[in-house]
Amino acid sequence: MVNIDFLPETGFVFMLIFSRLGTMIMLMPALGEMSIPARVRLILALLITAVMMPIVSGSYGTIPTTVPGLAMSVFYEVAIGLFVGMSARIVMSSLQVAGNIIAMQMGLSFAQTVDPTQGTQGVILSTFFSMLAVTLIFATNLDHLLIAAMRDSYELFKPGQIVPVGDFSDMAVKAVSGSFRLGLQLSAPFLVFGLIFYVGIGILSRLMPQIQIFFITVPANIGFGFALLFLILGAMMTWFLQGFEQSMTVFVH
Repeated sequence: MVNIDFLPETGFVFMLIFSRLGTMIMLMPALGEMSIPARVRLILALLITAVMMPIVSGSYGTIPTTVPGLAMSVFYEVAIGLFVGMSARIVMSSLQVAGNIIAMQMGLSFAQTVDPTQGTQGVILSTFFSMLAVTLIFATNLDHLLIAAMRDSYELFKPGQIVPVGDFSDMAVKAVSGSFRLGLQLSAPFLVFGLIFYVGIGILSRLMPQIQIFFITVPANIGFGFALLFLILGAMMTWFLQGFEQSMTVFVH
C-alpha cells in the first residue's frame, strides 16, 4: 500500500508558501498590476509557488496541532507578503507624486484619466509615467529582482518567527519618505522651470498690463513643458529605475 502520510504536511507547506508569494504578487509592480486579470495573477502565483516550493520548503517545520497555531502561521506569511509587496508598490507611487507636480507646473492638472497600474484616477502624466515604468522594469529585467526578493525573503523572515513589528514600522516610514523624496527629485527640473516661467509672467504683466497674458502664457507653458519633458524623460526614468533597484536590493542577499 502506498504511504500518503506526507500529503497533509506537503499541502500545508504549499498553502503557506502560496500565502506569502501570492500576497507579494498581488501587490508588486509589473507582476501584479491591476490591469492584469485576477485569474492570470492567480495562475502566476500558483506557478511561482510550485517552482519555489522545493527550494524553500525546508524552512518550515512541522504542522501546528492547534487551530490558533495554524491561523498564526498563515497570518505571518501574509504579513510578510504584504510588507515586501507594499514596499515595492510604494516606490511606484513616487511617479504619482512626480506626475502631479509636473502636471501642475504645466497647467495640465485637470486633465485626468484612469491609471491602470494603480486602479485609481490620476493626471495623464502620472498614468504615462506609471505605464512607462512598468515597461522599463520588464525591458531592463528588474522583474527578476522582484522574484529574487521573493526567494530571499525566506532568509530575512524565516517562517515561525515573531513578526518584527518595530522593524516593519521603521522601514515603512523610510519607504514612504523615500518615495516622496524620489518624486520631488524627478520633478525638480519642472519646479525650477515653473518658478522661472511664472516670475517672467509676473514681470511681463506688470510691464505691459494691456496684454491678455493668460491667452499667451497657457499655450507657451504647455509647449515649453512638453519640450523640457522630451529632453529629460530618459534621465528621469533612469533615475527612477536606480531608485527602484536600490529599494528592492534591501530584500535580496
